[in-house]
Amino acid sequence: MKLYRTIILPVFFYGCDLVVTLREERKLRVFENMVLRRIFGCRMDEVTGEWRRLHNEELNDLHPSPNIVRVIKSSRMRWAGHVSRMFEERGVYRVLVGKPEGKRPPGRPRRRWVNNIRMDLQEVECGYMYWIDRAQGRDRWRTLVSAVMNIRVP
Repeated sequence: MKLYRTIILPVFFYGCDLVVTLREERKLRVFENMVLRRIFGCRMDEVTGEWRRLHNEELNDLHPSPNIVRVIKSSRMRWAGHVSRMFEERGVYRVLVGKPEGKRPPGRPRRRWVNNIRMDLQEVECGYMYWIDRAQGRDRWRTLVSAVMNIRVP
């Protein structure tokens, strides 16, 4: 577990502020469960007496820390609050609230970083309309970040 926490998890969290699609979230959860199954090994079934792989609920009981997806979402929310409290002249803030000029390519619009923040706020059942104003209060935003960390991810 020490190697998992010190070597594998930081690699995943390195680019976690990027846009992560639902498909990628599922792949991250599958990979995390695969690694945890490898760490904890197999268990003997009490009924049949045969060795079997651990179920996801058993993995969650053995490894109670939040899964990768929840940590990524809370980190993204924490960073969004930090950027929203910056001065308007800062380049990062202008990228956050700015609208790109020009035409977008045809087809389905790509999901942007701000859209992920809005989806995370909807999961917590918090209105996302004025989330930049809400992020100005550090304590209220910190409670939202912790709420995102505690949401149940299927």
